[in-house]
Amino acid sequence: MELSAGQAVERDAAVMMLDIRSFTPFATTVSPHVVVEALTLYHGLVVPIVERHGGVIDKFLGDGVMASFGAVMPSATAAADAVAALDEILAIVPAWHAALAAHGIDEPLRINGAVAAGRIVFATIGNDERLEYTVIGEPANLAAKLEKHNKVAGCIGLVDGDTYARACDQGYAPARAVRTLADCRVDGGD
Repeated sequence: MELSAGQAVERDAAVMMLDIRSFTPFATTVSPHVVVEALTLYHGLVVPIVERHGGVIDKFLGDGVMASFGAVMPSATAAADAVAALDEILAIVPAWHAALAAHGIDEPLRINGAVAAGRIVFATIGNDERLEYTVIGEPANLAAKLEKHNKVAGCIGLVDGDTYARACDQGYAPARAVRTLADCRVDGGD
């Protein structure tokens, strides 16, 4: 099949956004080599977890990562897979800190993440010289807003109520205690 810009399919999927808190100030105080080394160690831990749970990295956004579950290939457990991957990623932070320390990086960087699920458009965008796959839709927007809201809510991981219910219906069982934020409004949301 020949790929071209503008190809698209609509399906149910989940989107996970990850970010490293305090990375920008860290990056301004160390050499470019150390910045890239920290990111390489981070990606070396995060990418296999995403893939193990059936996800695909959509893009690397500096110190952020956008991953989709059930977008490239349909999945009946996309929400459960994404939330389980987020659980595992948040649990590896001590291992990441140990890997950083072994490379002489002592900054206590934190990973934050969020997941949202729903109807997305999985598309090929770009032009004849550069094509990318991406996901478009409210779940991608909401996941980005939730990830940023972690700081406001004092959390390391957020999942909206509908996505969490969908994940539980698909077989997800929380690996740690879950806190519900009642009547929470996310900046930039409707």
